[in-house]
Amino acid sequence: MALKIIGVIPARYASVRFEGKPLALLGGKPMVQHVYERAAEAELFERLVVATDDERIRQAVESFGGAAVMTSPEHRSGTDRAAEVAAAVDADIVVNIQGDEPFVSPRLFDQLVEPFHDRPGLEMTTLCRRIDDPALLSDPNAVKVVRDGAGYALYFSRSLIPHPRNPEEHVAWEHIGLYAYRREFLLELSRMEPTPLERTEALEQLRVLENGRKILVTPTADHIGLSVDTPADLAKARQLAASPENLRPRRRRSPRRGPGFSST
Repeated sequence: MALKIIGVIPARYASVRFEGKPLALLGGKPMVQHVYERAAEAELFERLVVATDDERIRQAVESFGGAAVMTSPEHRSGTDRAAEVAAAVDADIVVNIQGDEPFVSPRLFDQLVEPFHDRPGLEMTTLCRRIDDPALLSDPNAVKVVRDGAGYALYFSRSLIPHPRNPEEHVAWEHIGLYAYRREFLLELSRMEPTPLERTEALEQLRVLENGRKILVTPTADHIGLSVDTPADLAKARQLAASPENLRPRRRRSPRRGPGFSST
């Protein structure tokens, strides 16, 4: 039986490091539009929606033909915002798409979802990529992950893990903050309280591990790896966007809004 898959792009206006980030212009378009259009290139989504708590973002999304829903301003995270959307729709898999990744490859979504087709007990997936830039090893903004022999996460950290006793043989993996969930598990996760390690590292995915649940982590080579978290990041993104290839749509399609997706 085919899986019903929806994509949710959480986007909020308020941000300590970069207020109004989803509406920051990049190549003449708001950043949320770049994310939406990239995600729309993936053919697996039955529906795609931006989940926001700000009317300005909703209006911007609808002005370029996207679907947007208003969600509670009380949510602590994008996960909670995605869960509110998931609670109102019929779906098997919910993909949480970061709204600050304007160059995200549509291929990543296929890689996130593919394991669910033959693993009925799988609850959650994410991605990682091999770290080739030595500067990222000590960068706390580059989250590292270690996996077990079956590919499930053992731990995520802002510190370098594992410790390289033999640096010449060391391989480190950077976590890519895209997630896919069984709908029921996402709703359960949104009801879990923050956990000690989660608060220590400021990494929400540790809540899953601390509650004894599993996250499958799939390696990928298809990630550019530029998240726009600050105005300085936006300047880098604008430099990258100067190459038409980086912003060129490949195959455009319009995911269905479908029942349950309203703009208010």
